[in-house]
Amino acid sequence: MARRNTAATPLAVLVLGSGVLIAGSGLSLAADDPCASFSWNVAHERTLFAAQPKSIKAGAQPSTAPVIALDHPYELALTAQDQVHFGAEPGKKPRTEGAFAGLARIKVPTAGLYRISADQPFWVDVVSGKEPIHSVDYQGAPGCNAPHKVVQFLLPAGQQLVVQISGLDIPHARITVTAAPAAGR
Repeated sequence: MARRNTAATPLAVLVLGSGVLIAGSGLSLAADDPCASFSWNVAHERTLFAAQPKSIKAGAQPSTAPVIALDHPYELALTAQDQVHFGAEPGKKPRTEGAFAGLARIKVPTAGLYRISADQPFWVDVVSGKEPIHSVDYQGAPGCNAPHKVVQFLLPAGQQLVVQISGLDIPHARITVTAAPAAGR
């Protein structure tokens, strides 16, 4: 019977050592990811932001705002904010000089907790008729735009709701609307 050499060869040490360095650097890269700073599970939203968005023109008034669907990424072309007729005053007094805004409509199938995720630090409101639906929570990740922030709302089922975005420096914004995970986080 031949005796097997169990000593590690220099090549094996180099290969194993490289694997450890690669694995270690991967952990370091994850720690440097600004999008990893959310304490909520935003894996679904991050997947949507990695996909090609559908480009649409945001509305300037609630009745003509485009309808958007759950679980789809959208790139909204915006209008000068002073030309947008909001269904309700934005929850944050928006600056008007040089700002952009837009509206979209959504109807959710079941009442519950939903998230509107955005690629930039702009203001997000949801309006039912003329009444604002106040957000219940939000989180942001400075340095991340996939998404930059996530705002949670308790939305009623079967009603035409208007998503209002305002206060942007540039004439476009990416958003998604998703159901929050069962635990809300």
